[in-house]
Amino acid sequence: MNRRRFIKAVGAAGALSGLGLVGCTSAGSKPGSGHVVIIGGGAGGATCAKYIRHLDSGVKVTVVEPKTEFATCFMSNWVIGGIKEQNWITHGYAGWSKKHGINVVHDTAVSIDPVAKVVKTRGGQSIKYDRCVVSPGVDFRYDTIDGYGEAVAESVPHAWHAGPQTALLRKQLESMRNGGLFVIAAPPNPFRCPPGPYERASLVANYFKKHKPRSKVLIMDAKDAFSKQGLFVAGWTTHYGYGTANSMIEWRSKANDGMARAIKAESRTVVTEFGEVKADVLNVIPAQKAGHIAAVAGLTDASGWCPVDPLTWESKVHKGIHVIGDAAIQAPIPKSGYAANSEAKVCAAAIVALLNGRSPDVPSWVNTCYSLVTPDHGLSVAGVYTYTDGKIAEVKGAGGLTPKDGHFSLEASYAESWYQNIIDDMFG
Repeated sequence: MNRRRFIKAVGAAGALSGLGLVGCTSAGSKPGSGHVVIIGGGAGGATCAKYIRHLDSGVKVTVVEPKTEFATCFMSNWVIGGIKEQNWITHGYAGWSKKHGINVVHDTAVSIDPVAKVVKTRGGQSIKYDRCVVSPGVDFRYDTIDGYGEAVAESVPHAWHAGPQTALLRKQLESMRNGGLFVIAAPPNPFRCPPGPYERASLVANYFKKHKPRSKVLIMDAKDAFSKQGLFVAGWTTHYGYGTANSMIEWRSKANDGMARAIKAESRTVVTEFGEVKADVLNVIPAQKAGHIAAVAGLTDASGWCPVDPLTWESKVHKGIHVIGDAAIQAPIPKSGYAANSEAKVCAAAIVALLNGRSPDVPSWVNTCYSLVTPDHGLSVAGVYTYTDGKIAEVKGAGGLTPKDGHFSLEASYAESWYQNIIDDMFG
């Protein structure tokens, strides 16, 4: 078993052992105390809550999350492409919170007072904390595309927050005529799930191939390169005739006038610098930034993301507040669900150490990201990261991509197993 396969095999357990996350309250010792308030119950927030309680049962944990069910953005393309149903990516909090002794407040956090250490909610609650974790995911820079906004997204979906948007885009594709054009306007870097738009194009093309064979997918990109590009292009060539006159998928780079500068929502038209493209179904994924509460709380810098100390994921702006997941400045770790899960464990261990008067251990992180070209053709990228000179550094040679002659069908089956494992790690 080579190093890359080992990383993929150990999955979440590997990230756990790599951090040295053994119980901090050994038999016979007294658990610590303190109250941690976590804003956001996704891959970062739910994992962090669970592992704080696992590491020290004396720490009280409250999760502030407006939704009663969480739909994962990762693997939502499988729903959009018709491989899975919506309920497969949807998970509840009730049994999870009871099992782990976590208090879940279904409300929206509207402010954080870093001096008084209070989180206030839209419903009028004021929740005191000793440490606060902010894991709000991403919000959108709607102002980067003229004619697009939150209201327009109700008819021209981004589907980059899973749930109703996922179902809306799926319904539009099912209703589209055979011979229609599906256009994806892909965002600039950095954004949540770098291979996501290209997996989406793949699985929609797979759906078209079976049910609407005269239809096409056009990716209009704000970039000139994308994650796993060589592997995607090879897969598209094999399955969708990429590069031929009959290709089901076309990718138009920024240099080739692919960047969406405006849209005309009523006609589902994308406006570029030099032309226009009319779609039958239009999916606009705007440029992104940290979730709204991060900006409101003053945790972001000029980039729109949150600077943190990766040793603890504590904000460099406000002490006592930690930011994990997509909202944090985390490069070279990508913005992914698995990265958020790995960061959450580091953050949980650091918080428990700090609440117990100890110095945090030096962390490491693991990221694995799977994508499908077809239901039987999977791709993956894995990486290992370490803490060096106050920064995150990639461990050279410890990760890698699916080989060009890889076992793609096995990668596809690994992808589904990976999803079940990370969901169990979050909500089990």
